[in-house]
Amino acid sequence: MDKSISHKLDGQVLAVAQDGQHRFSKSTVPDIEVIAGLGVAGDAHAGAAVQHRSRVAADPTRPNLRQVHLIHAELLDHLAAEGFAVEPGQLGENITTKGVALLDLPRGTLLHIGPSVILEATGLRNPCKQIEAFRPGLLARLARKQADGAIERLAGIMCIVRAGGLVRPGDAVIAELPAEPHEPLAAV
Repeated sequence: MDKSISHKLDGQVLAVAQDGQHRFSKSTVPDIEVIAGLGVAGDAHAGAAVQHRSRVAADPTRPNLRQVHLIHAELLDHLAAEGFAVEPGQLGENITTKGVALLDLPRGTLLHIGPSVILEATGLRNPCKQIEAFRPGLLARLARKQADGAIERLAGIMCIVRAGGLVRPGDAVIAELPAEPHEPLAAV
């Protein structure tokens, strides 16, 4: 991990969202309850085994490494500057953070949120064609093809819940890095 981001490891929760149905966007709410080993209470993606439709179709017994989806508000600001008005929850995230360089965190980072919640970063969200249906042209901004052909994924990170509790806007987010060597986040 780049040492220059070490000052961007701590931040706060800007918004929280959930949806009990498999829709692309989620509604912002005053708070969410996260449950250890499952995800966000009442959210369609909560569960110990995979819940995303494409992953259920492939193998419904696989562990759910995508229990909670986080996006950094700085991405939304960047998209707005490019002409894409996107509000918290509209890209399907459960938690919108501010001040945390989420995409730079290594796999296994523990995110301490508020007084009790601990999330473990498992990987990057793999942007899908639903993003293009939501806002034409947006997918190319969130899944950028690099010169070497690799895809840079910018649509946030996925986590599992290690310790549950309530998450509210304004809660502190403190990142605890795993032991070195650090493994970069990859698509999950």
